[in-house]
Parts: sequence; structure tokens; C-alpha cells
Amino acid sequence: MTGTISKLVTVILLMSVCACGDNSARQGGLSFPVADSVPAGEAVKLSDEAVADIVQNIASPVEIAAILQSMEVPFSAEYLAPTQGADRLTTNFQKAVMLGIYGADLGYLNMYEKTGNSVDVLSTIKRLADGLRVGQYFDFETLKRLSVSKSNLDSLLFISVNSYNQIDEYLRDNNRGSISALMIAGVWIEGQYLASQVALGNHDEVLRDRIGEQKIILGDLLMLLRPYRESSAEYTSLYNMMETIAGTYRDVRITYRLGEPETVEQDGRLVMVQHEESIVEMSDDQLAEIAAISKDVRTKLIYGK
Repeated sequence: MTGTISKLVTVILLMSVCACGDNSARQGGLSFPVADSVPAGEAVKLSDEAVADIVQNIASPVEIAAILQSMEVPFSAEYLAPTQGADRLTTNFQKAVMLGIYGADLGYLNMYEKTGNSVDVLSTIKRLADGLRVGQYFDFETLKRLSVSKSNLDSLLFISVNSYNQIDEYLRDNNRGSISALMIAGVWIEGQYLASQVALGNHDEVLRDRIGEQKIILGDLLMLLRPYRESSAEYTSLYNMMETIAGTYRDVRITYRLGEPETVEQDGRLVMVQHEESIVEMSDDQLAEIAAISKDVRTKLIYGK
């Protein structure tokens, strides 16, 4: 369980994210009630090990942030999801998705060392966490102090990660895994949007490869969401939208080539580790379609239209 939590919150807090230019948050759209938990008879729960494998396969947010910075993509507030209107989110579904999105926004701010701009996002995350009855695990005052002072980025990231660790553990231990799955989905959608939009205007093979590899990740995310897809109309809609994105990858080809083996020390012993390299074949037209559908899904989730 610990490995799952650690990798989940790393994704949530460090994934570079995006936002549309409109400054009004979602006020309508998908607004059906959704239960926090799904009765055992309605869903086959994934084991902790299965969830860990799924989350582990999500592309490293640190790697994506490093790619953007190496491309000299400047920080832009236009990439941040709007916080205005967040108080009007009414369902736990909406709050959980947006908690993931804003958590990713916080990571984007922190990775670009724009910690002074993060207080509003922190406040919004705290309100959403309170609304989901997990606010007791969010150390808002310490995070706010570190953000305002810009004093210690490492501490800021650590405490942020620890807060999300505790939230995720609490949700899963209390049969609210559907809420945690929504947080993961929100993070992925944000990162997918940012990466694909940047790739449209900046030809970078490494970034394009990371986007192409999401074909595999999407299969994992659909597996994570599948047990809950019939629990509410909101969940059904989300699952169908994720399948729509997956459909844009139908002609993207991914093959693998063995790399050079490496000898590493593990537990005092030398072991041979075999690396492999993925080769992504994705045309400009395919990238454009992926970017367009990803943007459309994100817009619907944030703005309800």
C-alpha cells in the first residue's frame, strides 16, 4: 500500500498541468450525485498490488517537467485551472476530480518555483479536501507559510506529498477508492492536456514519445476506473470520455527494443538489470487528434460544457 500511495501523490503533486483561458470555473454540466464507495456486489475491487502497478506505469511527472524546462517552455498562469467558482462544486465526483487537478497545479507552480502564487490554489485544495471529509490530513498552514516565504522547495514538496499520502490511504482504507481513482484521473487529464498542447507548437521527440506512450497508460487508467463506471451517471460519462481519448490512439504504434544491460547493487549483491526502449510511431495528424480530444474532455470536466 505504501508504494501505491507514494507513487500516486508524486503524480498528483508534480505533474505539469494546464488550463483553458476562461477564468470561470465549472458551474453546471455533470452534476449527478455519486456515492463515495461502491458496494462490493457492484464492482470487483483491484488489489493494492494491481493499483500500485497501474500508478507506477504513469509517466514520471518530474520527467515531463524536466522536458518542458529543457525546451525552455516558460511558466504561464494560463496553464492553471481557474479557482473561481470552486466553492460551487456540489458533488463529491466534481470535488475529487478537481482536487487532483488543483494538486497538479500546485506541483506545476512548485516545479517552476512560483511558490508565491500558490496560496490561492492551496486554499482551494483545502476547501475541496474539507468537502470530501479529508481536510484533516492537509497541513494548510505550514504549506501556506512555506509558499509565501519561498523558503524551502524541498520541504514544500515533501509536506504536500505527505498530505496527499494520508488522504489517499484514508480513502482506500475506508472503502472510498472511487474518490482516489478520480483524483488520479484528474491529474492524468491535466498532464495530458499540457503535454499535447505544448507538443503542437514545439516539435520535441522526447515529449512526443511521452505522449505516444500514454496509449499504454490509458489502458491502465481505464482498468482503474472500470469497477466504478456504472456507479453513477458522472462516472459513466467520465469512463466513456476516457475511452474516447483511448480511441484517438488506435493507430499509434509502440514497439520495444532491448537496451544495454546494466549491473547494479541491490541489497549488497550485484544484479543484472535489462533495460528496454520504447519506439513510438505517431504522425502529426494523430498528435493533433489526440490533443483536440484531450482538450475537449478536460474542458467538459472543468467547465461542464
